[in-house]
Amino acid sequence: MNREGEGPSSSSSSKSDESVTDSVSELNQHLSQKLGSSEVWGNRFHWLEGWGSFFFAILLAFTIRWAVIEAYVIPSGSMLPTLLIHDHIFVNKFVYGLRLPFTEKWLWRWSHPERGEVVVFTHPPTGDTFIKRIVGMPGERIVFENRKLYIDDQLVDLQPIETSRDWEQLRDSDFQRDDYQNPMGHLDSRANYLLFRLNLGARQHDVLFRDGPNDVSLEGAWTVPEGHVFVMGDNRDNSSDSRAWGMLPIDNIKGRAILIWLSCEETFPKADFLCNPSRMRWPRLFQDVQ
Repeated sequence: MNREGEGPSSSSSSKSDESVTDSVSELNQHLSQKLGSSEVWGNRFHWLEGWGSFFFAILLAFTIRWAVIEAYVIPSGSMLPTLLIHDHIFVNKFVYGLRLPFTEKWLWRWSHPERGEVVVFTHPPTGDTFIKRIVGMPGERIVFENRKLYIDDQLVDLQPIETSRDWEQLRDSDFQRDDYQNPMGHLDSRANYLLFRLNLGARQHDVLFRDGPNDVSLEGAWTVPEGHVFVMGDNRDNSSDSRAWGMLPIDNIKGRAILIWLSCEETFPKADFLCNPSRMRWPRLFQDVQ
């Protein structure tokens, strides 16, 4: 004898199975009409197999590098203490818009560089790749005198500080000066520098000045024309920037530095883009660029 409810449950289950089978069959027919048979679908994408997948991966990598994000290695100490020599950084190239491939022309632009951002750009006089911080915006008057920065006659707040996250990571070997200031290639020392914090609008960042007399050759007054920005290195007395070669066209900016993903004190002699694993700066890995 069946228990109460057993007979009706078995009948209902059979009907449900038939309904599910019919639904799956109808779905398969619908997909076949829209996409074609699995054989045809596979033939359409056979180029993704073998060598096709290899070239597709290369194309995808170049697309990401051109339009979205690109890696760079810091070659000099002009951005100390924010960025050290041999810091490997990611640069967001999609933040301002999309360029025509392999050109400086924009296809679409949805934002503009802002004051305080660290940007990678094409150096106007030489075509080399530089990295600096945006200080002045179009139409502004910039004055740099006696280590003080003025924007439209307003003094930018600058306070001496004892230490910071980036300062604690610096060593004497990081203070090699640029060739034009140090033709003999001598190393400098952290003890020769003073640390300050600059309040640049909504952004704060640290800057360095060399202890001693001011370098008057880096002082002056400038007016930023439309379509340009004024850039400076955070290592104020050891940076070739807008004070030396003029305004930076906004169209020359490639992207904004966002992250230090790798850092080391030394690289391999014959491959200076590869870090020596025994000389890694572990605390700097995956550190944001302030």
